[in-house]
Amino acid sequence: METTYKAVEISAPRTFRLVERPVKSPGAGQVRIRVEACGVCHSDAATVEGQFPGLSYPRVPGHEAVGVIEEIGPGVTSWKVGQRVGVGFFGGEDGTCEACRRGETAYCQHPTITGITTDGGYAEMLIAEARALALIPDELKSEDAAPLLCAGITTFNALRNAGRAGDTVAIQGIGGLGHLGVQFARKMGFRTVAIGGGPDKEHLASKLGRMFTSMPRRRMQRQHCKNSEEPMSSLRPRRVEPRSQACFPVLQFEANLLSSECRMTQSRLTAYL
Repeated sequence: METTYKAVEISAPRTFRLVERPVKSPGAGQVRIRVEACGVCHSDAATVEGQFPGLSYPRVPGHEAVGVIEEIGPGVTSWKVGQRVGVGFFGGEDGTCEACRRGETAYCQHPTITGITTDGGYAEMLIAEARALALIPDELKSEDAAPLLCAGITTFNALRNAGRAGDTVAIQGIGGLGHLGVQFARKMGFRTVAIGGGPDKEHLASKLGRMFTSMPRRRMQRQHCKNSEEPMSSLRPRRVEPRSQACFPVLQFEANLLSSECRMTQSRLTAYL
């Protein structure tokens, strides 16, 4: 049995190191995973840049990890060695805070966060909470499954709660998340409009079979930079009240929602609808 494994850790903000670490056995309620693939998410910047409050170093980033269970810790009965699983950003809840007692574990005040509070998937191995695992189908390659654990969940849940088959949905930002959102929306029966900041994404939207419209890139960039100035420490989980009914939902994945100044884009959408 191996006694060490390789990992890419952040030893200080913006400082990557390839290191060898000793192999550890999982604790109670945990499993050790041999990592086969790990997606790279923009949220990893919270670890790399030291943006997350209370972050301690060294830390291994990566919260889109897929691999095979190598060892099971005490008390784990729902998983077995050899199963291929994935672990995403939400790595477990404390079960005792107010949100958890209400049954809203997604809003846990002291969550386990893969790659932030615990080491993530930029490594040959990782230890994860058994309750946070997802079983990966045999038909799905590990490298294809990994991004679904964050980008995929984000877009799917947004669409799942946005409406029903036959509704029209506009997806703004056809990038790492948006291109998944377009595919999900099509398979879920939505009439889908893809919105981008320029013609460079039109070929992708067309390939995915959706109508594409662009909005002024300079306006998108200025709005995006303005919002990006908010520090990570100012962000806190919060409940979102049910949205009021609108003509159609606009799902924002990589840029801001349509502004009143984007009249050209709105007119194109109106014509389409």
